[in-house]
Amino acid sequence: MAALGMTVAMPAQAAQRGAVHELSGTVADADFWTPENMRAATPLDGPLQTAGGALDQPTAGSPSLVPPVGPSNPGSSWTGGGKVSRTSGRVFFLFHGARASCSANAVTSDNRSVVMTAGHCVKYQGSWHTDWVFVPGYRNGNAPYGKWTAKETLTTPQWEASEDLTYDVGAAVVNPLGGRRLTDVVGAQGIAFNQARLQRTYSFGYPAESPFDGTKLIYCSGTALVDPVISKDNVLRCDMTGGSSGGPWLVNFDPESGTGVQNSVNSFGYGFLPGYLLGPYFGSDAQALYQRAAAS
Repeated sequence: MAALGMTVAMPAQAAQRGAVHELSGTVADADFWTPENMRAATPLDGPLQTAGGALDQPTAGSPSLVPPVGPSNPGSSWTGGGKVSRTSGRVFFLFHGARASCSANAVTSDNRSVVMTAGHCVKYQGSWHTDWVFVPGYRNGNAPYGKWTAKETLTTPQWEASEDLTYDVGAAVVNPLGGRRLTDVVGAQGIAFNQARLQRTYSFGYPAESPFDGTKLIYCSGTALVDPVISKDNVLRCDMTGGSSGGPWLVNFDPESGTGVQNSVNSFGYGFLPGYLLGPYFGSDAQALYQRAAAS
């Protein structure tokens, strides 16, 4: 448990540092996101529930996910409090001028300003999002710890070039607010790379499509498997819907304190395999992205 407040990382091996998008991060960006505008934001990742359509059906001879069936895990409201109720939050931004949302999480870093999310929560369909803010501890239009504007958003080179779901990882570096830095206010989860598979995992997010409404933090838990179909991502039995993308996957999680180590994010689901959520493996490319953000 000693690693919970620390960065746990193996040295990156010839990984590219990723693509960076500079943002103004003005007070006006935060002021735009009134409670009404936050409630009206549409989950961006509805299309990714079928992996953009490309993975709607398994290819001939493709293996089935193991286990192929099992009890439903619809996601439950997180009522345990603790650090995760502050480090997790919703992300709001404009996508082609439309109000949109995802989820994200604050992680430990030297600059005390790094937020991890999904790649499509910073750039999607060839376009970087604008007016990007992180609202930790969001609850039904309220921003109890403030609205933190991004000075830059980042993603992996693979997502930037071709929106490869295996590398659907994003990050943001947020500006100080009221003279304080993000993790000095809300705390931070640890972050780890190149970790062992098949670990007990908790997934958190703010799903905003039915039966959820985006007003509160939802979680699932279980053993994360490995996707044998196409992506080689981590797989968790979980029925969270659009809006949860970018929320953290935490291992070594302590429900009493709400602390853990992040090693993935909510990314997408196969249309032919409902009830399973996939998250990219945090390997050397994700580590290089994080290191670039932490050094900003």
